[in-house]
Amino acid sequence: MFRIRRIYDDVLPTNQVAIGEVKRIFVEQFPAARRDDIEKINEYLRNPFLQRFRTVLYVAENGRGHVIGFATMLHEPELSFCYLDYLTTAKGVSGRGVGAALYEHVRDEAVTLAAKALWFECLPDEPGACQDATLRKQNVARLRFYETFGVRRLAGTAYETPVPGGTADNLPHLMVDTLDRDVPLPAAYVRKVARAVLERKYGDICPPEYVKQVVHSIREPVQLGGLRYASHPLHRPAAPLPPERIAMAINDKHDIHHIRERGYVEAPVRIRVIQSALNGSGLVEVLGVREYPLKHITAVHDAEFVEYLRRACANAPVGKSIYPYVFPVRNAARPPKELSIRAGYYCIDTFTPIHQNAFIAAKRAVDCTLTVADAILRGRRVGYALVRPPGHHAERRSFGGFCYFNNAAVAAHYLSRFGKVAILDLDYHHGNGQQEIFYERNDVLTISIHGDPEFAYPYFSGFADERGSGPGQGFNVNIPLPETQTGEDYRRALKRAVNMVVEFGPAVLLVALGLDIAKGDPTGTWALSPRDFEENGRIIGAMSLPTLVVQEGGYRTRTLGTNALRFFQGLVAGSRAAQGERIAVSRNM
Repeated sequence: MFRIRRIYDDVLPTNQVAIGEVKRIFVEQFPAARRDDIEKINEYLRNPFLQRFRTVLYVAENGRGHVIGFATMLHEPELSFCYLDYLTTAKGVSGRGVGAALYEHVRDEAVTLAAKALWFECLPDEPGACQDATLRKQNVARLRFYETFGVRRLAGTAYETPVPGGTADNLPHLMVDTLDRDVPLPAAYVRKVARAVLERKYGDICPPEYVKQVVHSIREPVQLGGLRYASHPLHRPAAPLPPERIAMAINDKHDIHHIRERGYVEAPVRIRVIQSALNGSGLVEVLGVREYPLKHITAVHDAEFVEYLRRACANAPVGKSIYPYVFPVRNAARPPKELSIRAGYYCIDTFTPIHQNAFIAAKRAVDCTLTVADAILRGRRVGYALVRPPGHHAERRSFGGFCYFNNAAVAAHYLSRFGKVAILDLDYHHGNGQQEIFYERNDVLTISIHGDPEFAYPYFSGFADERGSGPGQGFNVNIPLPETQTGEDYRRALKRAVNMVVEFGPAVLLVALGLDIAKGDPTGTWALSPRDFEENGRIIGAMSLPTLVVQEGGYRTRTLGTNALRFFQGLVAGSRAAQGERIAVSRNM
């Protein structure tokens, strides 16, 4: 068993390991090839047009996660063609299944990128063109493999002409896969392809006069050689690749935390309507939730606070909620013995209760978020922790605002072992929890776009001059906005925040997704529509970062599901567009 996945960059450890294994296989299988083609793969992935091509890397991994084959493809979006650079399996990998699966992914990727054709080079199979019988046998096998996909060689040109001072033996053919299009190739298009390949890939060995000679030899009608080893193609038609599904974990214990008092809007129905909207979309893959030790929570929350919350919830009367009502304005250093009275020692408001199941549900929300974080670390590009209770108001030693543990902060600290992390909080209310927890750190950038604390909860934090302290100076950013905001107003602030994230250059982006910025939300005053949520998602997706979305607020259940769906549709579309994955509207030339 094996899986095929695309490697977008070398940021995460799983991708770094995979790229290292790709380099090892390359050296084993192509000992005579130019090492620059693979040694610079990290740079090519990070800087798509370093070669004036966009580099696409696919790997085949076995059940233990080791690379057993890879394919690299170059994409030229302006000329609408793709070029297969290398495709091979590791030594000892038998059968054609891995190679065929990789090539099918490459073909589908080319269609997804709206390429008119997929091009590559193949060494000759004729005795006069390849004198070494062993090499010729390998060349025949390679040509036979590609012909089963309908690939044919460009004929009647000077492409096989030796470069000045070079050998005439074993010179490659230029091959073309028309991706199942039965249309002629215009000579002008083929000339541009040949020039781009010779100048960009082989510019150091192909002088301008040689390139000119080859390009001018391509004339109408363009001739393609016949199939020598396959009478007809034996493959499935190439088709656009569907977007990689979002790895979603749902808090399967959220509904035990159900505060039934009048006006308590943080209710189980929130999760149900979002889940219902996403289930039929084809965008998500639901993961099983793993259980994680408390040490990940106490890494960002005070251990005494965590233990208090555990004991207080366990001792709460069945079916009843305990609300804090006495707060330590004086003598905060001496908490009272009675757990119910001590609630005010740890809580920042009077509407977030101690309840028998609050600790269990909040702990499970953290488990969900870390489950998705691990999926990101294994190579998934986008993940979603659909959780309640929310978390972004929970500080190191306090809870409030319906929040008990800070899900996003726990995940950010967990991920920060592997590189810098940015938290982009989009909730209507200030993400005071992340601010307080990371205020003195420079490896986690915290940005919050929210209603000005002059009128919006939590009132005492979220001002623009709160910028971090010590090593964290400048790494906390608050963007407080007026009481009235249209979608266009909001996008201006969002683009400003996105520019800061890009400048910071994180390994992973965490989005604290508040849907309470929507029109009609009972806890907000803004007027964002479903279209606005889609545009917001598109702007964030265009950063093309590994992204973990954690659910925060949002309480207008009539539109909650629609807004969540549109946000993720925009997020996926923005990410694909950033990778040059323009969906082909027409299969015609």
